[in-house]
Amino acid sequence: MDYFAGNPTYNHSSPQPYTQDSYVADYTQNVPFHRPTPSDQEAWFPRSTEGLSQATIDRATAAKMKLEHYYKVALEQAIERNQRRTNLENTLMTSHSSDERKHRQLMSLGRKESQYLRLRRTRLGLEDFATVKVIGKGAFGEVRLVQKTDTGKIYAMKTLRKFDMFKKDQLAHVKAERDVLAESDSPWVVQLFYSFQDPQYLYLIMEFLPGGDLMTMLIKYDTFTEDVTRFYMAECVLAIEAIHKLGFIHRDIKPDNILLDATGHIKLSDFGLSTGFHKTHDSAYYQRLLEGVQNSAGTESINLTFSSKDRIATWKKNRRALAYSTVGTPDYIAPEIFMQQGYGQECDWWSLGAIMFECLVGYPPFCAENPHETYRKIMNWRDQLCFPEDVHLSREAEDLIRRLIASPEHRLGRNGGANEIKSHPFFHGVVWEDIRKIDAPYVPQLRSITDTSYFPTEDLEQVPQTPPPSYHHDMGVDNKDLAFVGYTYKRFDYLTRKNAF
Repeated sequence: MDYFAGNPTYNHSSPQPYTQDSYVADYTQNVPFHRPTPSDQEAWFPRSTEGLSQATIDRATAAKMKLEHYYKVALEQAIERNQRRTNLENTLMTSHSSDERKHRQLMSLGRKESQYLRLRRTRLGLEDFATVKVIGKGAFGEVRLVQKTDTGKIYAMKTLRKFDMFKKDQLAHVKAERDVLAESDSPWVVQLFYSFQDPQYLYLIMEFLPGGDLMTMLIKYDTFTEDVTRFYMAECVLAIEAIHKLGFIHRDIKPDNILLDATGHIKLSDFGLSTGFHKTHDSAYYQRLLEGVQNSAGTESINLTFSSKDRIATWKKNRRALAYSTVGTPDYIAPEIFMQQGYGQECDWWSLGAIMFECLVGYPPFCAENPHETYRKIMNWRDQLCFPEDVHLSREAEDLIRRLIASPEHRLGRNGGANEIKSHPFFHGVVWEDIRKIDAPYVPQLRSITDTSYFPTEDLEQVPQTPPPSYHHDMGVDNKDLAFVGYTYKRFDYLTRKNAF
């Protein structure tokens, strides 16, 4: 069919190829066609936001970022799918399996990839998870034990209020936490399965670790023996090493963030203050400490004028309220973080030394009546680090603590990383490669997959079963969406590895 039939401007007898320019010239009665130059385009369509409202500019910026992120992720995942196919084909070429078996494996990969593409298109929301119980509370949200309504699987769901993330200048840290959990495939880090958001909240769907945390164990047992402490500190060394290998610094390692799985082994959690070269400091958090703001939850002062047993009892009485408060506890934070003069991964090893001190003595080395006094002691740590006379430690244990609670340039782990710490005499006899295979000192006795008896849930009975609505409207939804572009995540490699499809 001749699409130009009946068009008097089309020259059927022309021996020359019919170009766009000649067609436009004919159509405009042979007026020469003028292609606009860049300067003409600028004059006709000026690239200026003048006259546009801020809301329009914000929506345009958000749309641009979302499109860029969408196609960036789509391209990366297409490359990954091709790489998985190539890897499998290369493996099959060197195997001695039958052609039928190789075909079945390729077909299986194809089905999993199709399932993954459907999973990507599925939009998750709060309605896809039913709350079983609230098991944790923090300054910016809660942690709930939830059940996915379609599969019945049990997870821990961490919720974060977007408004607070803006108000407290936590945006970089929220992104860092999500990135750490998404990038990690380590047995020492809590596993992230999904992340999503709505206009008011961010949601992290993670594995549920039913053994509680190290803080609860310390409150229960007061102190650990050196053998038990050696086990937990060795696992902490491996967990911190895993984070450092990803290029991140945790910056908030404390007993609250060391969780225990069903077998009693540890995993690190709560990367809300971690950094992966996004933003190096949380100014709002530390400013409250420098100003000596008291615990807004009304916690009683920690009086440290008694014996070691009295100190332990007073510390236990106030410890959990400090964990729930917006101020938190700075007891495990390295002094160089407060100084804001630059620091590296060695700051996490200071935290390990402070935790080890608490495991053996019963309270952190610099705890005081209020966070501001604790900060003062940490900054003056050379004069404040004291071992009580009624607590007897081995020479190796005290030496390790003193070499971790030290100046950054002399701190163990600064030059050789975790290997320096592993070679310390305190860890003599530890089989690092197999430590997760041996029995833990305390194995949780669980009654069901939803057993929360190792969590202090009696303190959380007043927390609503679903995240309460936020009534802050002084910040546009477009701004919030813009800040959290790319937050959504679904884990595929875990599902493939576990043959979940």
